[in-house]
Amino acid sequence: MNCTALSTTPFLSSSITISDSRKSPKILGFPCSNVRITCSSASPDPPITIGELENSSPLTGGAYDFQRATTSLTQKLSSPKKVTLVRHGLSSWNKEGRVQGSSNQSVLSEAGVAQAERCRMALAEMHFDQCFSSPISRAKSTAEILWEKRDQPLVFLDSLKEAHLFFLEGMRNVDARKKYPKEFTMWREDPSNFCVDGVYPVRKLWETAREAWMEILFTPGENFLVVTHKSILRALICTALGLGPERFRAIDINNGGLSVFSFNKQGEAMLQSLNMTAHMYSDHIFHY
Repeated sequence: MNCTALSTTPFLSSSITISDSRKSPKILGFPCSNVRITCSSASPDPPITIGELENSSPLTGGAYDFQRATTSLTQKLSSPKKVTLVRHGLSSWNKEGRVQGSSNQSVLSEAGVAQAERCRMALAEMHFDQCFSSPISRAKSTAEILWEKRDQPLVFLDSLKEAHLFFLEGMRNVDARKKYPKEFTMWREDPSNFCVDGVYPVRKLWETAREAWMEILFTPGENFLVVTHKSILRALICTALGLGPERFRAIDINNGGLSVFSFNKQGEAMLQSLNMTAHMYSDHIFHY
């Protein structure tokens, strides 16, 4: 079968020829968009336009589709969803090298405010139907800056709170390592098995992350912004990808880092971007 591209507009010597040989088709550039492909075969099918080819399959960056990419989080959604996850800006305890956990005493630092403002400017041209945030101060303050002048009120979810790390919270990492060497080493090197009085904080994060996803994904709308903390972000990302708590430290997220998920109508997730930070070093504006 031989196919040739024809056009009602002059081509400036551009054409495409496709044959049944094993050689790859020779393709030359198209300077116009009004192109039709005709094939010499017995089939009565009408010619196909380039535009129809472009719209026939959801090809983006080589990804055809992502059904059954992961286990569904929700079974079924009313529509596809896009969720942008943001880690709060640098906090006072980040700067001091302290274990933060669920404590509300660590607040957004001056540098953290600047990072939040950079996030706001980078996302200024993006539409979001709703913004969800952890109610803990450093995330709440970041969300308030990010959501400034947007119409919808912020929604604070307890399921987006950071992991509760008990007696380690507030301690400088160097001091915690000296005073509680066994517990601190377990937290740093085998976090899924870190246990205090029968409670496994990281395993519990997986439960709350699933709760958060359900609350977010069943909210009316299709494009959401989520502002929270590193540990719960790790849990959100891992649960969406079907990874267990033993993979907790397989992912890192910077202060102000952005990660983007798309969900199909079956509630399955595709990670589109992880820990984007270009806006921290330039005036980058996101469009996705």
